[in-house]
Amino acid sequence: MPRLSATASFLAIAAFTAAPAFAQGDPSAAPDLAQGGDPAGESDADIVVTAERIRGQVDTNVPPVLELDEEEIAAYGAGSIEELIELLAPQTGSGRGRGSGRPVFLINGQRVGGFREFRRYPPEAIRKVEVLPEEVALQFGYPADQRVINFILKDNFTSREVELEYGGPDRGGTANGEIELSQLTIDGSRRANIGFEFNTNSMLTEDERDIVQTPGSTPTVPGDPDPAPFRSLRPDAESWELDATVNDSLGDAPGSGTYSLNLGVERSFSRSLSGLDVVTLTDGGESAVRTIDGDPLERRNRSTTYAFGGSLNKPVGDWMLDATLDASRADKTTLIDARRDTGVLQDLVDAGELAIDGPLPAIGPGGVDRADSTTYAADFKTTLRGVPFALPAGEAQVTFDTGYAWNRIESTDTRSDAGELAQTRGNLNAGVNVGLPIASAREGVLGALGELTLNLAAGVDHLSDFGTLADATAGLAWRPTDRLSLQASYIWREAAPSLSQLGDPVVTEFNVPVYDFSRGESVLATVVTGGNPDLAAETQRDIKLAANYELDLFDRANIVVEYFRNRSDDVTQSFPLLTPAIEAAFPDRVVRDGAGNLVSIDRRPVTFAGTKSSRLRYGVNLFGRVGKEEAESGSGGGMSASGGGRMRVAGAAPQPPANGGEGPPAPANGGEGSARFDPARMAEMRQRFCATPEGEMPDLSGLPERLVARLTGEDGQVDPARVAALRERFCSAEGAAAGGQFGRMDPERFAALRQTLCADPAAEVDVAALPEQVRSRLTGENGEIDPARLAAFRERICALPETRDGEGTSPPAGGEARSGGGGGARGGGRGGGGVGFGRGPGGQGRWNLGLYHSIEFENEVLVAPGGPVLDQLSGEAIGSGIPRHKIELEGGLFHKGVGLRLSGNYQSATRIDGSGLPGSQDLFFDDIATFDLRAFVSLEQQEWLTGDTPGFWKGARLSLRVDNLFDAHQRVTDASGTVPLSYQPALIDPLGRTFEIEFRKLF
Repeated sequence: MPRLSATASFLAIAAFTAAPAFAQGDPSAAPDLAQGGDPAGESDADIVVTAERIRGQVDTNVPPVLELDEEEIAAYGAGSIEELIELLAPQTGSGRGRGSGRPVFLINGQRVGGFREFRRYPPEAIRKVEVLPEEVALQFGYPADQRVINFILKDNFTSREVELEYGGPDRGGTANGEIELSQLTIDGSRRANIGFEFNTNSMLTEDERDIVQTPGSTPTVPGDPDPAPFRSLRPDAESWELDATVNDSLGDAPGSGTYSLNLGVERSFSRSLSGLDVVTLTDGGESAVRTIDGDPLERRNRSTTYAFGGSLNKPVGDWMLDATLDASRADKTTLIDARRDTGVLQDLVDAGELAIDGPLPAIGPGGVDRADSTTYAADFKTTLRGVPFALPAGEAQVTFDTGYAWNRIESTDTRSDAGELAQTRGNLNAGVNVGLPIASAREGVLGALGELTLNLAAGVDHLSDFGTLADATAGLAWRPTDRLSLQASYIWREAAPSLSQLGDPVVTEFNVPVYDFSRGESVLATVVTGGNPDLAAETQRDIKLAANYELDLFDRANIVVEYFRNRSDDVTQSFPLLTPAIEAAFPDRVVRDGAGNLVSIDRRPVTFAGTKSSRLRYGVNLFGRVGKEEAESGSGGGMSASGGGRMRVAGAAPQPPANGGEGPPAPANGGEGSARFDPARMAEMRQRFCATPEGEMPDLSGLPERLVARLTGEDGQVDPARVAALRERFCSAEGAAAGGQFGRMDPERFAALRQTLCADPAAEVDVAALPEQVRSRLTGENGEIDPARLAAFRERICALPETRDGEGTSPPAGGEARSGGGGGARGGGRGGGGVGFGRGPGGQGRWNLGLYHSIEFENEVLVAPGGPVLDQLSGEAIGSGIPRHKIELEGGLFHKGVGLRLSGNYQSATRIDGSGLPGSQDLFFDDIATFDLRAFVSLEQQEWLTGDTPGFWKGARLSLRVDNLFDAHQRVTDASGTVPLSYQPALIDPLGRTFEIEFRKLF
């Protein structure tokens, strides 16, 4: 449930001084706010509260798929925003089947220069997370094929972080470690972050997993070495990264805009083994596999990446200008040991000068092949967002975007005769998105329809190497009720193959295990990879239908249902599995010897004539609390989860605290926590009511929840009669006096009032010391002070909490507001404690569950014009098969500093059909379910460890992670139930179940 606003307690005083008690039996009168009761406790009806958006929220009519507040974020136990995104995969993943897979990221509702700008931020720095549907990406100049994640940061936050990790598989053979250091400072619009990360992992070889070697790779002569220790399943690797980001305002004046700059450098090294250099010698019908020597064939990679980015966000009149730049340069070098010329050995055998089982003569070194590539990328994009005009149903939202993307690849490879290759692409693009409100119940236009918005978008891309491509999108966002929202969209788009698909250097690899479907056997073949300059542009036509419904379960819940239908022509794909159908469609890509044995495959990308698919994805998100609610002053509690009715926010989140900081709003008085009286809010509320012409409805957005609840009738809608009655009392002469007094009352005057009333509870009140406006409200019809009114007023004033200085005054503007959690210092605190780590309102914990299921209805590939058509759901797959069902699970429990999270993925069984000819085999891929478990504990909250003071343990957390908890492996068999050698479980997943322990400390 939403927390009650931090200003709710002063409404009891305001109502008492502004008007007599309203009769509860009169539905036309506003109820008495002075009682301080829980409005949700009066009935089981829903109370819909419309509140102002907090700073940084995305202004859109499309409701979020998921929202997380500080306590819910803490319950995930993530160490960084990057890790939090991984945990949110079920909710942030798009079912469109397009795009890069990574969502569009916003910070405080604005575009940023790149993911590296904020990926290291600790989750404790986040005030709120919004996950929005793909359609919202259009508002920020992106195609509608990725979901949008908006991180709303706290206004003030400082932390230094140290994170240490170590882990490996339970079978042993390899291990990995990580060290991460970072520092973050947030001071309003000013942010500075620097981070360093080092990763390392050791090599894992085939002999450490008992891999059965492929025929032709194992020596048959006694004494020759086994190749298994010289074939790696996981390389020996290490890498380090260093990055830094600064954000600041463009000027001292409010609303002057902000800018950011980020820099990063990354270095990585790896070494893998490709077995031994072997030769097959034949003599008189007898043959043997010989190892030339005991030195393995190595492959060594090293790369260096430099990255630079920035952003500019600035108001331009009534518009908002966003400009971002993301640029990088990556240098990569690959050294591959070349095979030796072994033809001389067979010549010696044929001449009778060498026995195949005798000692081999020395052969010169095979040399080293070298592949170098340098990749440049720069993406500059600007958007201009605004509201240029209004329609009867509301304001039109318009986004103009333009940009230029530049990519270049330079490469050389000693294994190729092409020499130095260079390909460059420049993409000049522009687009526009318009959101047009068609119907609005709020505006009284076609109100029976609810809220209905039409979105239209169009764009054009001019590629220097591909010509001009276009795209267009049309969509409807319909919210017939507060609980239900519907979306429908159609996307038409032309897309070019990537520059790497066109221009990657051609690389030849030897001794690669390949399954030959035509002969039903695993072989070692030569595989060619790289780019294909003959690829064509793709045309996409997609339809999406979606629904989001809020359920009356637990704290909150919603169900999401999405249907996707995709159609494409001239589709670029990586070369698929070598099934008989694929070999018949691309015969020039396969080389066989005279006996029909597979020798080599050219796996460079190909163009399919067309694809079509459709799927349904639906899921549910549940959030609740655990543990008994504790009556604790300042605990940050809201309404009890077990209380009468249920309160939910329609369209926007509650107001932030007075200082605009990160802490949750403090609760109302009356046993629900502590809060403070805010005179400015009282004056603003009165002004809002009195400035509205009589008979019209004032703007109720942002008002404290209890007040809105009291103005709500039994039908769940705001009652105009109650609003009119409250307005009359606010705007009467007496109400003006009382409201004006509190509107002008500064903290010192309020402290004096409290001193007069509360210094000695047993003493009589010095009425003469009270402000005139207060005395007038306490005066009865006989002209004397009414003792009952004075007693009630005194009781409520004295029930307000004292500040840390012992004064019951409200803080000055921008001052500190008490947060509900533990551990935060003024203005957000320093790391560690965050928001009552593991404590919800009243000391309660949090739990959540996200469960999503995808059903594939069709997935077909037209290989070439005229056929064949491959049904990937019925065995005619181009890969490992398309599962008809997929399930994603993510959930957890967090209470008293101890958390447990479980994530899981399931996919149903698939198969790949052979040709049906003798020797050909079908392959069956069993269904598989994997689960990851993570347990973590906030050490500072464990009194058995810390004693009376946390000391060193403040801000410390210990985590244990188990990936692939049940050690599940994909099982692949042929028709006889035999596992092909190239599909051995340890080849598919050599690690299996892994453990990782992590120690994290925020200073």
